[in-house]
Amino acid sequence: MQGSHPINIEALLTHIPLFNGLAEEEIARIARGTREIHATKGEILFHKGDQCNGFHLLVYGQMKLAFTSSQGSEKVVEIISQGQSFGEAVMFMDKPYIVFAQALTDCLLLHISKAAVYEELQRDHQLCRKMLAGMAMRLHQLMNDVESYSLHSGKQRIIGYLLRELPEADHDSINVSITLPTNKGIIASRLNLTQEHFSRILHELTELGLIVVEGRKIHIPNATKLRKHEG
Repeated sequence: MQGSHPINIEALLTHIPLFNGLAEEEIARIARGTREIHATKGEILFHKGDQCNGFHLLVYGQMKLAFTSSQGSEKVVEIISQGQSFGEAVMFMDKPYIVFAQALTDCLLLHISKAAVYEELQRDHQLCRKMLAGMAMRLHQLMNDVESYSLHSGKQRIIGYLLRELPEADHDSINVSITLPTNKGIIASRLNLTQEHFSRILHELTELGLIVVEGRKIHIPNATKLRKHEG
């Protein structure tokens, strides 16, 4: 649904890493092809099979990209956080969406039209390189996911996830904590695990003294010790 209070789209676009370095007139052109979208928690932004006519930038909130199997089970492909974009590859392919997007919290998004993107790409090769780099990073992450699902145990996947959530400065620290960005069921699906398996492994890591779980907060007494169990 659309927000009732207009926002300064140009100001928001200038804070998006993808558009860093663009001149005011370039931002203004993109803004003319951009609209704001407010999505409430649980709202579907688009369904699998919907036509893609641009890409989205998440200003604040959290979205999940997922698909549903023929048996009705859900697989979370990606959890989108503040400042991230999604949908670029599908936009360039001129294909319908292959996943659905649902708001995990109340969200504000910007939808940038395909026409505005194509027009700017013709003018600015630097923007083209940035978008290619962004899609390449996402492909790299997807390949890492496939490797992890194929070669790593559930325990290794969860430990790897917890360590990735740590700030860089805390990778070898004592007594650090992270807060899971969303509920355990969604994270389990993202890691290709059932929620029961995910909870069982958290319990096992707790029994080993490697973590302490308090709701969505995970305390890690010794990050180096936890890393040694990643394999």
